[in-house]
Amino acid sequence: MSETATDGPNVPSIDSSIPADELERLTDDIVAALKSVYDPEIPVDIYELGLIYKVDITDDRQVAVEMTLTTPNCPSAAELPGMVEGAVASVGGVAGVNVNLTFDPPWDQGRMSEEARLTLNLW
Repeated sequence: MSETATDGPNVPSIDSSIPADELERLTDDIVAALKSVYDPEIPVDIYELGLIYKVDITDDRQVAVEMTLTTPNCPSAAELPGMVEGAVASVGGVAGVNVNLTFDPPWDQGRMSEEARLTLNLW
């Protein structure tokens, strides 16, 4: 997606050759795919854990996912990015996937959804 001038304060307008309804479907399906990936040590999906920082979909349907791990020493560091790539690649209409792992900013529990906190009893 490419961003253009804003239509108002902090409201970017997005130009895409992908029709709006198709882009919405693609986005929803990618989120659903991300929610199907679980950290093997935590009973919450990586999306609700807040491990997904950014998802970009380009006009040629390439998807870039920026994600992190709960800690740089995470035992699942070798497998989670591949699991994310496979899940997103399985979405109809996705041409390719690139997963970038980052630790900036570092993950903290404040990134978790209410659902994740409830599941992990972290109130």
